Amino acid sequence: MSALLDVQDVSSGYGLGQVLDAVGLTVGSGEVVAVVGANGAGKTTLLRTISGLLTPQRGRIVFSGQTISGLPAHQLPALGLALVPEGGRLFPFMTVGENLELGAYAAASKAERARAIDAMMALFPILAERRQQLAGSLSGGERQMCAIARALTSSPRLLMLDEPSAGLSPLMLEKVLEMLRSVVATQQVSVLLVEQHVEDALEMADRAYVLEGGRIVKSGRGQALLQDPDMQRAYMGL
Repeated sequence: MSALLDVQDVSSGYGLGQVLDAVGLTVGSGEVVAVVGANGAGKTTLLRTISGLLTPQRGRIVFSGQTISGLPAHQLPALGLALVPEGGRLFPFMTVGENLELGAYAAASKAERARAIDAMMALFPILAERRQQLAGSLSGGERQMCAIARALTSSPRLLMLDEPSAGLSPLMLEKVLEMLRSVVATQQVSVLLVEQHVEDALEMADRAYVLEGGRIVKSGRGQALLQDPDMQRAYMGL
């Protein structure tokens, strides 16, 4: 499987402070890859670095054969990368439909934008019902669905999600994960999933990386890591 995303020995952080230390990972075409770890491990910093919000201190990031490390964040959606930040970051005083229109801003024509939005309304029927509703009035799960749909309207090749379970009840978390499984099954998109709920993430992932203290300490198939005694003790309470 060819690497769609290749993170090569990347160190990154904030100012002079280093959070990530020589991190390397790959995401193949059509693959779901999870990055799991405790709070403060560097998971969000990793996504912010890949998405251009932070510039690597060292190392290189290659996407679809092109070096993207150092490119500004606003250029990356046109290349096929989309980030859903923790909490979704919707515009609360805009409607659901208006938020989706922002996601489709790069479409070449008004007709293409309309097709992209209609496709999301079909994929997420609850959003079609809420189309004229202010995004700030949605439930937590609905906001997360809207944020993911907004990212997908840009037709990304790689969808990156930062803690999609954050703030959700167990029931709503299951609905969001079910929706993510539908996205993976129906959209031609790779997924890089950062998640604290380790068991749920590993169940979804083809492969996974474990991040501790800014370093990759373990990697493997998702199902294999689910059965790993060290993982079970450290992250699953077993």
